[in-house]
Amino acid sequence: MVFNSLTFLVFFACVLALHSLPLSWKSRKVNLLLASYLFYSAWNPPFVILLWVSTVVDWYAAQGLVKARRQAARHSWMLLSVIANLGMLFYFKYGQFLLDSFSSLMAAVGVAYHPAHYDIVLPVGISFYTFATMSYTLDVYLRRAVPAENFLDYALFVTFFPHLVAGPIMRPTELVPQFATPRRASSQQLRFGLALMTVGLFNKVVLADSFLAPAAERVFDATRVPGALDAWMGTLAFSGQIFCDFAGYSTTAIGAALCLGFAMPDNFRFPYAAVGFSDFWRRWHITLSSWLRDYLYIPLGGNRHGPARTYAALMTTMLLGGLWHGANWTFVAWGGIHGLYLSGERVLRARFANYRPGPLALVGLAALTYLLVNVTWVFFRAKSFSRAWDVLGGMAGQHPGVRPILSTFYLSTVALIIAGILVTHWYMRARTLESVVARLSPVLIGTLWGVMLFAIVAAQGDGSAFIYFQF
Repeated sequence: MVFNSLTFLVFFACVLALHSLPLSWKSRKVNLLLASYLFYSAWNPPFVILLWVSTVVDWYAAQGLVKARRQAARHSWMLLSVIANLGMLFYFKYGQFLLDSFSSLMAAVGVAYHPAHYDIVLPVGISFYTFATMSYTLDVYLRRAVPAENFLDYALFVTFFPHLVAGPIMRPTELVPQFATPRRASSQQLRFGLALMTVGLFNKVVLADSFLAPAAERVFDATRVPGALDAWMGTLAFSGQIFCDFAGYSTTAIGAALCLGFAMPDNFRFPYAAVGFSDFWRRWHITLSSWLRDYLYIPLGGNRHGPARTYAALMTTMLLGGLWHGANWTFVAWGGIHGLYLSGERVLRARFANYRPGPLALVGLAALTYLLVNVTWVFFRAKSFSRAWDVLGGMAGQHPGVRPILSTFYLSTVALIIAGILVTHWYMRARTLESVVARLSPVLIGTLWGVMLFAIVAAQGDGSAFIYFQF
């Protein structure tokens, strides 16, 4: 079940109605838990078993950590959680990838090895709920949190449908305490939540699916090499598509949770206005960035053990972060390039520690950041390295005289939307949506809301899945 479908609209209306009934708080939480299982099972019912396994293993692992007297016992309970969660993730997501990589390695040394094809379906959202459940056990192990008081609250934390399949990646300390007391949205929260859902779906259905995705597909999925204009506009289209798609999902999820009376953290803060790559990762997929920082980068040493250890930890974190996104070496390359960007930025910051850019320099640095981020999007979107080199070659002007791929309509549409995104991000760079909305007149808000709703209905197609569902 996807947010941009009529099925979800009916489902969410039923959930809201049940949540508003004068039932006990425990009954309403049970309703939310059952609704979340229904939401997930709409894709593939047997995969609910994986949710149960992950939930039960981490619940008992956390209980064992609290009761353990010796450090060795605590270590064993922590390893049980990590092995169980990563074991499922590696089997379903990376099994075929590892076999194919091993086959390619054997072929490179002259050995013909052809293993049987896995033919295993990737459970939707497994990367997201695996990280969420692992954070529960790891926080208890590191004594940064205490276990949930009851199994119902913990099970609801794992399966809560707004964040279940594509984030934001919630920490137990962010959501479990909210289940302790009855929650029901106020009228203001309900209005703002519905408005956020509208903004999110407008980004997904209208901008990402209707206008940007077709242009990106024509360039990246074509069988011929693109010229400079097509390569750049196709890449810019994808940069807008992936933002509108994923930020649209996160905004819709946050709005849906708010309609039920729950708060979830921001996952995007206008990332295309970032000045530098540290700033970009403080604004893009924020919950994943903070998860990788707290559970991978810092345990690897962070910046506490000298430059060499810092750069090694940074590169390892970004390479694994790239692999988290998909079982393909192009994703590893994407993460590795971002690791190089971040490492280079650290060197330059140390070299020019006293430099304070003026307004024009700030804009220039933001433009350079956006340009270099777009280079990495080529590896993220391309299905193979050969196609990535084709597009990058086009961007570098290596394919002069080739026949155009994108029509004038697509070129102008992409240019207009990307320009709008960049201007909006720069204007909102140091602002919040709440502060801007508070200054607008109710008439203007109502008009914008109505226009977005009309555009969503007019553009609604087959309810295509969000990009990050595959991760």
